[in-house]
Amino acid sequence: MKVGIIGCGNISRIYLQNAARFGNYEIEAVADIVKERAEERAQEFGIPKAYTTEELLADSDIELVINLTIPAVHAEIAIQALENGKHVYGEKPLAVSREDGKRMLEVAQEKGVYIGNAPDTFLGAGIQTSRKLIDDGWIGKPISATAFMMIPGHESWHPDATFYYQEGGGPMFDMGPYYLTALINLMGPVSRITGSAQMTYKERTITSEPNYGKKIQVEVPTQINGVLDFESGAVASIITSFDTWHHQLPKIEIYGTEGTISVPDPNNFGGPVYVRRKEHKEWSEVPLTHGFSDNSRGLGVADMVDAIENKRTARTDGQLAFHVLDIMHGVHDASRDNKHYVLTSSCKQPEPLPIGIDETFFNKKT
Repeated sequence: MKVGIIGCGNISRIYLQNAARFGNYEIEAVADIVKERAEERAQEFGIPKAYTTEELLADSDIELVINLTIPAVHAEIAIQALENGKHVYGEKPLAVSREDGKRMLEVAQEKGVYIGNAPDTFLGAGIQTSRKLIDDGWIGKPISATAFMMIPGHESWHPDATFYYQEGGGPMFDMGPYYLTALINLMGPVSRITGSAQMTYKERTITSEPNYGKKIQVEVPTQINGVLDFESGAVASIITSFDTWHHQLPKIEIYGTEGTISVPDPNNFGGPVYVRRKEHKEWSEVPLTHGFSDNSRGLGVADMVDAIENKRTARTDGQLAFHVLDIMHGVHDASRDNKHYVLTSSCKQPEPLPIGIDETFFNKKT
């Protein structure tokens, strides 16, 4: 499948590096609002076409668009691509607003094309191994979970951290998709939410180059504590924070009737995975049962292309991404409105990847 990338920022490099691993799609073109940036990426990775966004969207050879633009324009670019009859796979989050997210799904359905979304880290060895442990009954029935993403913010290292503190940013919209997608993969969809959100600092100072000393006006909450009730009856506590210097909390843990699983960082693809059943005195590291333990971003694209070819639901389907978007807004809404938020969205729990899959599974030439 001929693929075009829109948005040639930092994240584009790993997609371009990994595209050669998967034989069912090929990057044919790159585009950026600054065409010179697209030309640089094209030259760097040997891509035949460097475009403006409009030029790429008009290219009839491009069947699927990978949308790597900033969150504020995710929906605008995606809808243009969908209306042009192209499949779309986007970076997280799906959109900034629920309304935009719904419109994206509607246009995809109207045009008979697929829409999928990052993150695809839950397809990696670490979380797929955790999923297998749960499915095989190692901890019995999951009854609760914890998920913690707590850092001091991005202004100390990112070359331009401003958008992390604007609408569509903040710790929940930036990193929440990794944690929420992992939890849904492990325990299914969410039904009800409550939470508390606050803005600790109204202004931040960049201490990285090239914008050292620049002041950022903060527009979004930066400390979000939520409680998620799952359709299965399980409950999870989640914290996403740009206001925490240090902590010793786990990334994700799943607590079941027969034991506990320590799940690896959902921002990564690998392990380690630990399990401790109720009769065990110590934790045991579990050998990874699946492939893709390195940085395999683009795996979700390969799975979506395979889904298109085989007329099945992609594991990174837009309904999953919209459910994550609805949850993130729901935590903020619950805090603002001082009440629980009952979700109207849902999704199917993604199918697990079969054991033994590697790059060759997606390489139709082998």
